[in-house]
Amino acid sequence: MPEGDTLFRAARNLNRELAGHVVTGWDLRVPEYATSDLTGARIHGVIARGKNLLLRVDEFTLHTHLRMEGSWHLYRPGSPWRRPAFQARAVIDTEPWQAVGFDLGLVRLFPTAREAEELGHLGPDLLGPDWDAAEAVRRLTSDPARPIAVALQDQRNLAGLGNEYVNELCFLRGVLPTRPVAAVDLPPLVDLAARLIRANRDRAQRITTGDARPGRSDWVFARERRPCRRCGTPIRKGRIGADATRLRDSYWCPRCQT
Repeated sequence: MPEGDTLFRAARNLNRELAGHVVTGWDLRVPEYATSDLTGARIHGVIARGKNLLLRVDEFTLHTHLRMEGSWHLYRPGSPWRRPAFQARAVIDTEPWQAVGFDLGLVRLFPTAREAEELGHLGPDLLGPDWDAAEAVRRLTSDPARPIAVALQDQRNLAGLGNEYVNELCFLRGVLPTRPVAAVDLPPLVDLAARLIRANRDRAQRITTGDARPGRSDWVFARERRPCRRCGTPIRKGRIGADATRLRDSYWCPRCQT
């Protein structure tokens, strides 16, 4: 699933092939921006900000979010797409490449000068050059009664973690996902989050166990009823979220996590 490391690689790949090129075709297939046209504009670059992707074109920024199903593909002009055309939400052509965003959960276009205003709510970016662990800890402590799993997924606290990382981090630190923030030793947890996601940013397969063999890459995520890799106790599954509309699957070992 798309988390900060996925976006980091997507932005890097798009930036490598698109930066510096002139837009020869521009098609945003969402009602609000269907009439926008940046044909003739130059692409300055593509960066990731947490789980957000920012494509800067002249004085504008195309802001997209993959949500659960989205992805960006690069094709040579005229090449067949690997996903159906009805799923395309953004099609950007340059002379050497065509970039297509499929099933994007969010598509916005605004002046680049407004980036700080539009994305200023995000917490420190775990994969950003300005990563600030102390600020992430400060933001997490702002709601001490909140369950730690919910706080870690809140992009206003630290940007880049999704559900898989949160489940794995809670296991690695031996804390239940429902444990309140005030009862968690936050600095080592935040430090581990940064080290773990940075270790995965350059590889396609996300690994938290250190074992790249099929079926061995995760400690608890998506392993309901299977034995804990440390103690053999069956992994449990529940649902947790900031409210009833934002519930996420939660996995934990009832013996290793308290």
